[in-house]
Amino acid sequence: MGNENAERIQTSLLNAAEKRLLVWMANRMPAWVTSDMLTYIGVAGAVIYAAFCWMAQCNVNYFWLAALGLAINWFGDSLDGSLARVRDTQRPKYGFFIDHSLDALTTCLICMGLGLSPLMDLSISLFIMGGYLCLSIYTYLSTIVINRFQLTYASLGPTEMRLIIIAVFMLYMYTPLKEINMELGSHTFTIYDCLGAVIAAGLYLAYIISMTKDLKALAKIDPLKPSQKK
Repeated sequence: MGNENAERIQTSLLNAAEKRLLVWMANRMPAWVTSDMLTYIGVAGAVIYAAFCWMAQCNVNYFWLAALGLAINWFGDSLDGSLARVRDTQRPKYGFFIDHSLDALTTCLICMGLGLSPLMDLSISLFIMGGYLCLSIYTYLSTIVINRFQLTYASLGPTEMRLIIIAVFMLYMYTPLKEINMELGSHTFTIYDCLGAVIAAGLYLAYIISMTKDLKALAKIDPLKPSQKK
């Protein structure tokens, strides 16, 4: 990571099982597969996901291929760091920079994919994207300033979020929930729009609570000097 001394906070529900699986996979990767290659495979998975989300406008069964894109994204994005650690080829500053630079692109693709699909209004998906990016920026700042790299919030990390999206795809395809609509003024929102709005609100709330808590702590650690007080 960018600050190799930063404490990693990883409390996701699937963390222990996922870590074992990733180490098992990393030990069996062919020698020609590199961490950088896996990083770009993760981005390619996000592109596949977004493309098939858009195509689901024509046929909802394309959500199956969008889910495959998310699985490819998980494979590349989650395994690249594990492979570097298993092979002892870590480059903390380079790895942090490329991984999280491309994470920003991946986040945009995933959120835009939701908005381009029949699942959710684009405005709602952009609302989600804003909340996720706020949390991401907070995470990167706290890594540098507080020496804490927080990977999960409320026991949910990127892997859990991918699984939630896939579960929502299944609900959309195989249940009548998509027929439930809500009127708000001149706008009609589906139950999935409402779900997206709740998720977005949760992301912004987590950002505000975390930022406020750390801001108070930093004010005590780094107070005004007597000469700066009026």
